[in-house]
Formats: sequence, C-alpha cells, structure tokens
Amino acid sequence: MVDRKLQMHYSDAPQDMQIAAIEFAAGFIEKKSTSLEIAKELKKDFEKRYFGSWHCIVGNNFGAFVSNEEGRVIYFTYGQISILLFKAG
Repeated sequence: MVDRKLQMHYSDAPQDMQIAAIEFAAGFIEKKSTSLEIAKELKKDFEKRYFGSWHCIVGNNFGAFVSNEEGRVIYFTYGQISILLFKAG
C-alpha cells in the first residue's frame, strides 16, 4: 500500500500484519472517528485476529517507551494521526 498520507516509523511485525493495521486504521481515520474509537477498535480487531493482549495508542502528540513481544510492534502516522500498536503480556 503506497499512500502519501502514510509514514511508517517503525515495525518489526510481518508485512501482512502491518497492512492489516494500516488499512483498518485508515478506514476509521477517513470516517473522522475519534482517537479513542480508533484505539479501541484496532485493539479489539488485533486481539481477535492475532490473539493475546494488544495495546494501542492513538493521537497526534505523544511519546512512548514500551516493552513488546518480538515481531509485534507497529508504529505509523496516517495523515495527522499517529498510531502505536503492540503486543505485550
């Protein structure tokens, strides 16, 4: 997926997982959903698809330093919204 609105900052997740996160989040962002709605729904979707405890932070101004399972972190910006999605625990 190539989109000028998209900037991948960091990910060690498989490409299919990255694409799933981007496409899911982009749909909610385009619908003008709130950051909380995006985080809640993306977390629920990833817990259903990939099992375990996923965590999602969404916003346009935040810092984060987290521990995550190997191969299970995706951090990107779509438009003005940044999304950090990771699995821990």
